[in-house]
Amino acid sequence: MKNRIMKLFQHEVVLYLIAGVATTIVYFAVRMGLFFLISDVVTVTLIANSLAILFAFWVNDRFVFKQVTKGWPLRLVKFTSARLATLFLDVALAWLLVDSFPQLIGQFVNNNIQMVNAVAALIGQVLIMVSNYFLSKFFVFKDKK
Repeated sequence: MKNRIMKLFQHEVVLYLIAGVATTIVYFAVRMGLFFLISDVVTVTLIANSLAILFAFWVNDRFVFKQVTKGWPLRLVKFTSARLATLFLDVALAWLLVDSFPQLIGQFVNNNIQMVNAVAALIGQVLIMVSNYFLSKFFVFKDKK
């Protein structure tokens, strides 16, 4: 049984999900923390995404896709390019669901803007995590150790 569990935790998709959860925690911590200090949701989203992208690259490069050390700068550029595409999706969702139409989510959370922001961020992160896996798998990380 222990061997099966250990084998499960060596599977790329499981490792990606763990890395994704860790990246999402970093993203949420930064986004929620900064939103108390800066009320501009687009700025907060950009900062949170930038830090999450750097963290995600390190985790995916080293632990998920187990890349050789050589060539990491090019992988970082490719990874960042792919993440910028999904960043656009995140910023668009933040603008749409928090700034423009907060009542869409607000009706379910007593129009609490903090909760609207949290739910919008969660929706965005689920869509982004799936997109990023396929971009990483087929576009960025190809050089196994």
